[in-house]
Amino acid sequence: MQGESILPTPLTGNGTQGFGDQTSASNMFSHLERPASPRPGWRQLIADFGPTYAGNGFIGWVFAATAPVAIILSVGTRGGLSKSELASWIFGVFFINGLISILFCWMYRQPLAFFWTIPGTVLVGPALTHLSFAEVIGAFYATGVLMLVLGASGWVRRAMQAVPMPIVMGMVAGVFLRFGLDLVRALHADIAIAAPMVATFLLLAALPGLGRRMPPLIGALLVGAIGAAVLGRVDAAALGSIELVRPVVHMPAWSLPAMIELVVPLAITVLVVQNGQGFAVLKAAGHDPPIDAVTVACGVGSVLGALVGSVCTCLTGPTNAIITHSGERSRHYTAGIFTGLLAVAFGLMAPTFTRLMLHAPKAFIMVLAGLAMLRVLQAAFVESFKGRFTLGALVSFLVTVADLGLLNIGAAFWGLVAGFAASWWLERHEFSASSPAS
Repeated sequence: MQGESILPTPLTGNGTQGFGDQTSASNMFSHLERPASPRPGWRQLIADFGPTYAGNGFIGWVFAATAPVAIILSVGTRGGLSKSELASWIFGVFFINGLISILFCWMYRQPLAFFWTIPGTVLVGPALTHLSFAEVIGAFYATGVLMLVLGASGWVRRAMQAVPMPIVMGMVAGVFLRFGLDLVRALHADIAIAAPMVATFLLLAALPGLGRRMPPLIGALLVGAIGAAVLGRVDAAALGSIELVRPVVHMPAWSLPAMIELVVPLAITVLVVQNGQGFAVLKAAGHDPPIDAVTVACGVGSVLGALVGSVCTCLTGPTNAIITHSGERSRHYTAGIFTGLLAVAFGLMAPTFTRLMLHAPKAFIMVLAGLAMLRVLQAAFVESFKGRFTLGALVSFLVTVADLGLLNIGAAFWGLVAGFAASWWLERHEFSASSPAS
């Protein structure tokens, strides 16, 4: 169950299990990492699953189904999208990506949760003010094809390996810092909801025996939900009735201005910013994510999502951080599968769940996300400043925290660029000293 046998290894193209060398197309896909062998059956899945992994998977899903959904609703509403188009968008980012998450977690026996690019969603907002939704969807298709080609070629893995891990983790720390700050702000803004949740988490985390029976995050969630109900902070009208989604299939419009404005920035936000966070988080948790295969999956998911008007697929950083923050490394994949199953259900009942989750108290969501990110933040800071490339990591962190985008590209990307440039200029000796390790 544990050991190197379950980790993905690159396909060589000349082995019996490779994709073969008969055509140029198969040669491209020979770069993809081989799935785990053997893949877990039902009995193994049940044996590896448990309360800790159910709790982590549930919190990961709760995180994705609240504030990020609010971003979609905000961007879409301002862009003039109808309720049916918004519900279809939410269906795509949950249902399609939930299926990809289940498949990849099972195939690679690792926590590989896929959702959608939040910076990319924000990027789409201004575009909807002067482009039609059909033109934006055409850009989604083009971005998906571009990512598919880059993943199949093996270029993405080589590019990721060229950037030192401390600089990447400096960017991750900068992105995730706001979750820790939001935790403190929630305690200040809504102590009646936040304080009991934090106290419960600390108590369960300090008592391992009790914490094994009731995972700290689940305990915090239950206490917060009870507190919200007792304080009358739950809107009964939000419960409503169950309503299944009716996806809207969109026809794309091919527009050169849309391609110029969106395709490259969207690809950068997915491959560098979002996937970069996801890879860094998983590596910090002891996993070896299949970079090229994930990139291909992002391309395929983006094309399928574009059918129903959804923004591009990515390997999520925050959700993967949540599902790997506790438990045994070899069993983390079950939390990813559980998150995927919940995402599929959420997508099918998008109108109902969206209405319910958006009526939860803001402090409730902020505390859950902040508590889940504490260990991730700690690991990111340790990895960034424990050894080499510390100046580059610091610059990467500061530029990311400043949150000032440029050329329609978010600060996380520029944090990586600035951190790498600072190390190349002032810590050049570190590259030669660490080239075998990095």
